[in-house]
Amino acid sequence: MLYLSEEVKGLRMRKLKFIAPLAIAALLLTSCGSSGESKSASASAECKAGALSTVTPDVLTIATGEPAYSPWVLNDKPESGEGFEAAVAYAIAKELGYKNENVKWVRTTFDGAIAPGPKTFDFNIQQYSITAERAKVVDFSSSYYKSNQSIVSFKGSKIASAKSIADIKAANPKIGAAVGTTSLDAVENALGLKPQVFNDNAAGVAALKNGQIDGFVVDLPTAFYLSAAEIKDGIIVGQLENSSSADEGAGLLLAKDSPITSCVTNALEAIRKSGELETITNKWLTSAAGAPFLK
Repeated sequence: MLYLSEEVKGLRMRKLKFIAPLAIAALLLTSCGSSGESKSASASAECKAGALSTVTPDVLTIATGEPAYSPWVLNDKPESGEGFEAAVAYAIAKELGYKNENVKWVRTTFDGAIAPGPKTFDFNIQQYSITAERAKVVDFSSSYYKSNQSIVSFKGSKIASAKSIADIKAANPKIGAAVGTTSLDAVENALGLKPQVFNDNAAGVAALKNGQIDGFVVDLPTAFYLSAAEIKDGIIVGQLENSSSADEGAGLLLAKDSPITSCVTNALEAIRKSGELETITNKWLTSAAGAPFLK
């Protein structure tokens, strides 16, 4: 650049004094534009089917639990794409350029997938909370879900038909939570009620079964299990917005230093930005799951 400028100064022809700088500027602008577009296109191409370094070429292998439960996966059939995590997985696969027929599902135990070493999958979606300890031996994408606190009750209770926090308060219920949990904070701060405090979740569930309390607050995944398997005529009255900055949420789990971690994260962020992730969440974790938000 400096050399060309000095050369132009040395020319005595007035015409060239004006033409040369313009030509050089045009050349530089064209060159810079092409380089930027090329890098962007290259980065995008590297994160598409065919270019990704997957465990099986041209196939995206996704893992989940054995069995996989609703509402995360409906009827233990992730290949159907029904259920929150199944739907998220296929949305990410599509963003990466994989058709449904090029997606393969495998099963793992929860603990086995976190263990150090090679993986039989490209990513695992099984409600893995992102923690610094786990990140020492596996990779995580950004969070696709943050667990909300939820109120578990039973049909016929005084809060069973509540549609809002105001309805809960109006019923003047006895609401329990385990000591030292964010659930206890939610009763006090989100609901504005004085909680019945229990040593652990088991004690609180026993109290709910015996009718000693009207509702018990736990995280949403636990609420799904309790309402379906532990409490007779169990229901989820509703869930409360997660406002905890300490909760990093659940991420897709990959092998440590996986070559596709950044691409998977980019795909997840793309469906978040487009609103597709919110649509999936509303469909499978509120409407279909019978766990509306209480406001």
